[in-house]
This record gives sequence, structure tokens and C-alpha cells, in this order.
Amino acid sequence: MFSIIGVVVVIGAILGGYLMEKGNLAVLIQPAELVIIGGAAIGTLLIANPIHIIKGIVAGLMLVLKGSSYTKEKYMEALKLLSELFTFGRKEGAAKLEEEIDDVAKSAIFTKYPKVQSDHLAADYICDTVRMAIAGGVQAHDLEALMENDAEIHHDEEAKSINALSTVADALPGLGIVAAVLGVVITMGAIGGPPEEIGHKVAAALVGTFLGILLCYGFIGPLASNISKINDDATDFLRVLRAGVICYVKGGSPLLVAESARRVIPHHLRPSMKDMEEALKAAKG
Repeated sequence: MFSIIGVVVVIGAILGGYLMEKGNLAVLIQPAELVIIGGAAIGTLLIANPIHIIKGIVAGLMLVLKGSSYTKEKYMEALKLLSELFTFGRKEGAAKLEEEIDDVAKSAIFTKYPKVQSDHLAADYICDTVRMAIAGGVQAHDLEALMENDAEIHHDEEAKSINALSTVADALPGLGIVAAVLGVVITMGAIGGPPEEIGHKVAAALVGTFLGILLCYGFIGPLASNISKINDDATDFLRVLRAGVICYVKGGSPLLVAESARRVIPHHLRPSMKDMEEALKAAKG
């Protein structure tokens, strides 16, 4: 939502200032310049990256439009899920707990917390680790290392798409210059024509440079930065889950599991301990 507002503000500020100086909007409408810059940018993206990176960029852009899913409500769901899941494990035993996490889509516990259940990365992160713990013979610090490596791999994979998009953003001013040079070439070919025609062609060439710089610093660069922050949010969420799961593996009570996880939540999203205790009591009720 805020990204869409930002796009509107950028466009409004630029066009508003341009019109205040009696600028002619028709001059800025140069489809050929957009074809050159946009087509070349897409082409460089295809040249430099395999298909899974491009899919990652598209998925990241969709996340920006939807907004980050890592809200205070989702973190609270995660705390309640961890507490209830491991309370169930203590009461019913490891065999029943393994049955519960065998199919997240059918799990009675996970179904109560759809924000976490629908996050396949987070759900698998919990279940795969608990399966390893139930299997036995694995120390808590080894499980923690596994979870850290898993989170790091995910973060690095997402970072590749972000870096690819940032590279395209960095290339846009140069592609704008390419469009401008082509415009100058066309202008030179019409140098003997009427002054109005030459002026229009020069303006079109300059619009190419303008579009390249605007797309870089006004849109694509900020979008890459936003996707990077969402990637960091995902890593923060996995860190919270890791703290809770490892606490359980070490023998912590369900309340201590929830509190260990709560302490790792970023401050602007962290519920108070009182709020958490009330939510856990309500969930039990």
C-alpha cells in the first residue's frame, strides 16, 4: 500500500513541478524511448540471470504490492502456535506430535493459525526441525546450526534476485543515454528540416535520459530496496521460530518457549509479555 502511495507521490511531484513551469506534458510522451529503455532493461535482465532469479524478482514485486506479511498479528500467531504445539507434544508424546506435524495442511493445531500455516517456509522450518529432534541422536546445538544454515540459504537465495534487480536499476541511466544518443542521431539526420521539427527531436532525445534516471532512482532502485527489507523481515521471523524450537529441544516449558521466541521479535512488532500471556490463556480456553 505504501509503495503504491510512494509511486503516486513521485509521479505527482515530478509532473506537478513540470506543469508549474508551464511544461508541455505531450513532449514527455515518447513511446519509442520507453521501448528502447524498457526493452533493453528486460533484455539485460534475461542475459544476466537464470529463470529462477527472474521468477524471484516477479515474486518479490508481488510482495511489495501486497505489503509485508510479517505483522504483529503474525508474530503473535507464531508464539501461540509454538506454545500449543509443544504443550501437545508434552502431553501426548513424541509419536502424536510427529503425526501432528506430518501434514501441516491437515494439522488441527496449524489450522488455528492460518498466517503461519500459509507461510510454507516457516511451517517447514518448524516441522523439519521437530522431526529431527524426535528422531533422536541430535544435539540442540547441532539442530540450531541446521536452522541457522537453512535461514541463511533462504536469505542468500532471495538476495540474488534483489541484486539482479538492483543491477538493472543501475543500468537504466546508461540505457537512457543510449536512447538519447539514438535521438541525437535521428536529429542529425533531420538537421536541414524546420526548427520546430529539430526541437521536437532534441526534446525526445532528452526525454530518454530523463526516463532512464527517473526509472532508476524513482522506481526500480526503491523497489529493490523494499524487497530487500521484506527478505530481512523473513529472516527475522525465522530467527524467532528458531529461538522457540531450540528452547523446546533443550527441555524448556511451553511458556519459556514462547517467551524465548518473543524476546527475539523486533521491537516495533514485539508484543508485551502481558499481552502474550493473555493471548496464550485465551488460546488454551
